Amino acid sequence: MPPRPWPTGQCEQLEPLVRRVLAPNGSPFTYTGTQTYLVGDSGGVAVIDPGPDVPEHLAALEAAIGDAEVLAICCTHTHRDHSPAAAPLAASRRAPIIGCAPLVLESDEPRADVPFDTDYRPDRVLADCESLSGPDWTLTAVATPGHTSNHLCFALEETKALFTGDHVMGWSTTVVAPPDGDMADYLTSLDRLYGRHDRIYYPAHGPAVTRPRQLVRGMLGHRRQRERQILRLLQQGPKEIAELVPVMYKGVDTRLWPAAGQSVRAHLLDLEQRGSVARSGERWTVST
Repeated sequence: MPPRPWPTGQCEQLEPLVRRVLAPNGSPFTYTGTQTYLVGDSGGVAVIDPGPDVPEHLAALEAAIGDAEVLAICCTHTHRDHSPAAAPLAASRRAPIIGCAPLVLESDEPRADVPFDTDYRPDRVLADCESLSGPDWTLTAVATPGHTSNHLCFALEETKALFTGDHVMGWSTTVVAPPDGDMADYLTSLDRLYGRHDRIYYPAHGPAVTRPRQLVRGMLGHRRQRERQILRLLQQGPKEIAELVPVMYKGVDTRLWPAAGQSVRAHLLDLEQRGSVARSGERWTVST
């Protein structure tokens, strides 16, 4: 974690068309908090990932927006640290919510900020490659399922910046938690981003990524390394996920082990689908 004080509530100018406001929800799972991005200027803005419905964060967003018209409120996905502020902001600004599809699932994930936003009601769902525009800016949806099945990134066409939500973060690998999180989809989406030529990534958590393709290449390699690690451990004998995590994540904050276990499960389900592993109850083995 970077040293405090963090710039919570401050409006930071990142480039002429992009500003950032950090929400006060920092945690071991969200790093310093959810970063809301404002795209555009006084002629009209889009708000990307409005964040949690927290009064001080909404006040900071209102101050940052000022007298500009809010042309769109865009959510990358509907986890509760990303989309709940969309509804009150839409009401105060009479602005449409445009972005990912609604998605609500029961969840046993081991973190309080992950379950889905049950109140998310978009006025318009953006399909892959569909765009919306304002003065001097165009945002195009890039479908990136994996972290969640409804996850979108948003490409700022004029500057080749990509707002990556939780699909690519600037501080950590992404949790892929079944049943909605899907490792095969996540890797396919990473491959898709690697094939693009974006100049910079602005993630919802962590610093901007200035070498996007290099990072994505490393993330793909890391996930394949995790697959190989799982297979090596299972070659030693059948194991449950709870036995794999302490070995695979030795040295990682134990508070993160339950979330790590979700990603291990996602890897195992992917490997099972490909015929590489099998399971009996909660024990997993290498397929013969």
